[in-house]
Amino acid sequence: MAILESINVGRIKPVGYASIGRTAIDKRPITGSVRAHALGLDGDQIADAKHHGGVDQAVYAYAAEDLEEWGRILGRELRPGEFGENLTTRGLDVNGALIGERWRVGEATFEVCSVRIPCATFAGFLEEDKWVRRFTEHGVPGAYLRVFEAGEISAGQEIEVVERPDHDVTVALMFRALTTDRTLLPRLLDAPRIEYEARRKAQAYVDAHR
Repeated sequence: MAILESINVGRIKPVGYASIGRTAIDKRPITGSVRAHALGLDGDQIADAKHHGGVDQAVYAYAAEDLEEWGRILGRELRPGEFGENLTTRGLDVNGALIGERWRVGEATFEVCSVRIPCATFAGFLEEDKWVRRFTEHGVPGAYLRVFEAGEISAGQEIEVVERPDHDVTVALMFRALTTDRTLLPRLLDAPRIEYEARRKAQAYVDAHR
């Protein structure tokens, strides 16, 4: 059974490593229930609204198993929220999820729509050498989710996959298309619920190679 292992939220803090001088990437686990709504989770802040947040990046999910694997690679324990994720899952193949797949948790329904592209702020927060390159090469990005139906959620609740679309565009494939293998971009157009910017890039690639 897939479960929501931890819910993590962050507050904006001034830091030297962020390009705009502040970030809310430091997400910390909370207890009790929280409401998920179109722009994210109650109590979670977004510092750089130009590049993060919005309906297509409302909530970020990462698997506990993938955090644990990274912990083995890096030689240190990684707590829930350490990758800036809002939802730490267990028993769910987040990177094998299909774009447009819907998950039910508590009262809320989430829709997989995008992937995490590593940035300098993420690298500065983790303090790992060549982190952007290493994260990209590992190919396990986690998923950005839309909030399809708002509602209260709590850690420990079951994650139920309630809909899987009829295509093969996974989170992992989308990440490769946007980072290391642009020849995969046309396949993103097979996923109707993919986020706007990725669809734009895919269409531009197709138009340029006609």
